[in-house]
Formats: sequence, structure tokens, C-alpha cells
Amino acid sequence: MVILSACSSDTVRPGVPNVPVNEQISVNSLQYPMLRQDGGYAYIQGGYRGIIVVRQNASTYYAFERACPYDPDANCGVVSADQSNLFLTHSCCGSQFNFQGAVTSGPAVYGLLQYRTSLVNNILYITN
Repeated sequence: MVILSACSSDTVRPGVPNVPVNEQISVNSLQYPMLRQDGGYAYIQGGYRGIIVVRQNASTYYAFERACPYDPDANCGVVSADQSNLFLTHSCCGSQFNFQGAVTSGPAVYGLLQYRTSLVNNILYITN
């Protein structure tokens, strides 16, 4: 008799709750001056705990959920850009992520939840 236990694990990935995301912003808006330069970012409403939009270049933008994948329900903070503007960090657990959403330092082992982005003229559409 063989017993399979593939579905049980001591490490369960915490899930960021699935909420509808359908946002749009003008990347040239005076409201988001940092989105005019590569590596710039902006915080916007939406998602589960907010969204951070990161500009890689003039035609490529990323949008990430600000809830930390280590503990998405933590009430003590959200993922934000570090003062150096070189990485993203969660103030509670100390996890760090690069500007592409990948983990660079734990305790988080999963990257940031990424939303789809589409740039049409100067309007960035963010959806899931």
C-alpha cells in the first residue's frame, strides 16, 4: 500500500486574497512625477493592500501588490520602496524584493504578486 502525501506540506504558501483589479493611470500625470524616469515608481489605490507601479523604461511598467507574500494580512505595513530606491521592502518582516518583484532577502520566499499592465498612448492599464 502506497500513501501519497504530495498535497500536505509543512510550508504552505500564504495567498494574497484575489480581489478584482481594473485600474488605469496616466503615466505623464503630475500626480506621478517619478514615473517619468526609469526606475521610478508610484503608489496607487487598488489591489488588496494597494499597488506599486514601477517603470522599467518608457514602454515597460510593472505593477505589484503591496501586501507582502510572507504574511499578506499583516496589519503593520505594506511593501514600499526603500529610502535608497534600490529595492522594495516590507517594514514588518524585513523581506526585500527587487524592482521586478523577485525576493532578494527573506523571510519571504515568494515574489510579489504581479498584475498585468498594458500601456496605450500614455494610459497604463492594470488588471488581473
